[in-house]
Amino acid sequence: MRIAVLALILGLSGSVVADPATAPALIGHRGLLRDAPENTLTSFRACIELALGFEMDVRRTKDGVLTVLHDEKVDRTTDGMGKIAELSLADVQKLDAGRWFDPVFAGHRIPTLEAVFALLRERKANVLVAIDLKIDDPQYETDIVALAKKHQVLPQLVFIGRAIDEPVVRKKLSAADQTTNVCVLAQTAKDLLAAIADGDSNWVYARFVPSVEEGDAIRKAGKKLFLSGPAVNRHEPENFRKAREIKADAMLTDFPLECRRLWREGKLDSGRKK
Repeated sequence: MRIAVLALILGLSGSVVADPATAPALIGHRGLLRDAPENTLTSFRACIELALGFEMDVRRTKDGVLTVLHDEKVDRTTDGMGKIAELSLADVQKLDAGRWFDPVFAGHRIPTLEAVFALLRERKANVLVAIDLKIDDPQYETDIVALAKKHQVLPQLVFIGRAIDEPVVRKKLSAADQTTNVCVLAQTAKDLLAAIADGDSNWVYARFVPSVEEGDAIRKAGKKLFLSGPAVNRHEPENFRKAREIKADAMLTDFPLECRRLWREGKLDSGRKK
């Protein structure tokens, strides 16, 4: 059933732009990871066609090419073995990154970061994309920002991963381009003041669902609110409702379609009561 639904999704023409004034920007964790192979162009295309943002993980190959893969090794999500940092791009692109998920996706490959940015530009995709920074590399942040600027997609990116809790990473991103959207971590409510005061970020990455007042404080400080962590990554309808109530700017979840459906049906229910 899921494969048939995904095929229908991929056949849609054009993208629908969500209204940021009425709901957080939904970001699919590694794309639509419950319906397509994670971190693949197919998964990202499906998100774009559904006007969903997506999150992706960036690593380097042995020959320095920026690629999209969550794990340090290719073992779990391909038919190969070994660390991606020890494989050349040519080696990586021979690997099947789809069959492990379902045979219908056989032949899908690990994408380069440039291919994903090119897809965003080609589709004129008006979606928010979270970049999960995975590695410690002197040129890593600078190279990613430069590639994003080359494809004119930097404004729609927001950087997470190592950026959220490593000040030096945030400084590198800001130095690469002052307009770069960078998150800083607030693990709990007690971390909010420090996160708001952080000078090298313009987003607060909250691993809890703040109150309305806390959300207002983040916005009054000129920052945006990015929700993630177990409270919203999993299927938590009550927290999905709260995310909209507090006017979060973005939310990363494994269940973007279910969340949108809940928001839509809740809105319809409200309309019927009038």
